[in-house]
Amino acid sequence: MQIVIPKDVLWILRKLNEAGYEAYVVGGCVRDSLLGREPHDWDITTDAEPLQVKALFKRTVDTGLQHGTVTVLNHGVGYEVTTYRLDGDYSDHRRPESVTFSRQLSDDLMRRDFTINAMAYHPEKGLVDLYGGEKDLAEKRIRAVGVPDERFNEDALRILRAVRFAAQLGFVIEPETRDAIRAHVKELSHVSIERIETELTKLICSPHPEEMEELYQLGITAEILPEFDRMMETEQNTPYHCMDVGHHTIAVMKGVSRDKILRYAALFHDIGKPECKTTDEEGQDHFKGHPAVGEKMAREIMKRLRLDNKTIDEASLLVYWHDFGVKGDLTEKSFRKGVSKMGLRHFPAYLELRKADMHGQSDYEWEKKVEGYQRIQEMYERLLEEKPALTVRELAVNGGDLKKAGIPAGPEMGRMLEHLLQYVLEDPERNTKEELLAEAGRKDIFG
Repeated sequence: MQIVIPKDVLWILRKLNEAGYEAYVVGGCVRDSLLGREPHDWDITTDAEPLQVKALFKRTVDTGLQHGTVTVLNHGVGYEVTTYRLDGDYSDHRRPESVTFSRQLSDDLMRRDFTINAMAYHPEKGLVDLYGGEKDLAEKRIRAVGVPDERFNEDALRILRAVRFAAQLGFVIEPETRDAIRAHVKELSHVSIERIETELTKLICSPHPEEMEELYQLGITAEILPEFDRMMETEQNTPYHCMDVGHHTIAVMKGVSRDKILRYAALFHDIGKPECKTTDEEGQDHFKGHPAVGEKMAREIMKRLRLDNKTIDEASLLVYWHDFGVKGDLTEKSFRKGVSKMGLRHFPAYLELRKADMHGQSDYEWEKKVEGYQRIQEMYERLLEEKPALTVRELAVNGGDLKKAGIPAGPEMGRMLEHLLQYVLEDPERNTKEELLAEAGRKDIFG
């Protein structure tokens, strides 16, 4: 198969070739091209050493000279050009202690993680595939280069990368590679939490978040997310559910879009259930209070994983609110109050999570669940149409109006504005300046 290489990349290859050096595109760009996917990055490998590369190109960045990498800038885009190399010993299960430059492409391909990432391509010489990567692509298989045990002993991050690639590509990890992962899973302790988060997020946001079960089966979550193991081991003996907490969670993750916040909210929406589980005299399980407990746990776990604050705050909020209205007893008044606390902008995400949560349950009282969901949708649509005040800023009075009415700035002003918001949420028609100033002038509001 011929790979279409961008013009700027071809220019770099030709420049190296014309100077007497070998040069190939390598790794992920070859893999993705063979799969018919558009590569995100184009990496180049060459027998030219870093200083020789720098001498050929006017604009370069010293990305990692000691490891053989120079970034060549072409039309404002950076392309990594790395010298063929052999890695020294890996004493920390993460990075080689030394790097030796090589003149052989085969040496460079030998040190790569998986066969599908160990292919190189040149527009004239064609595909160089020493480890059967093209066949593994065709058979949708993740297989370590050479001896799997050696590859994972070298770099424990490859453990997570194997499952992440399986999730992104819909592939299966072959048995010998899986066995090696199990044997080296404890070495994940050598991997920084930032790298773990990066790989976990890519998996979670992939087309196949069900690979979370593979993380569990291989013992990976026991090392990086033990709370997930508890979910996988927590049964739900209740007519409303047909799966344990973990498998229900995976079903919900599959049911929401590939949005980082939604996927993390789905992953953690029932994280509090193992902590809250009780069983009554008839043997039925209950999980009272799990959204509030789950919100706290989700926040702590995401901080531990060093996720960004936006994801932490918004995913935690969805965890807290995911059971809003689940009992089907919402009135228009209680709905307005709930949406006011949740925040109107979060409601579409709540609806998506709620729908996925519902579809991940049993068929028990299914019609009732659907009716409840549709009713919430209808109330939301009316809310958008009628636009009642849901925040202090949307009240017909502001702090200046209340100050003129004799209410001092500070905590008392804040209490009054919050009271007036609740007053309007009870009845949206009360949101007039005259009505609110009259309410604010009452002597008995705060006892």
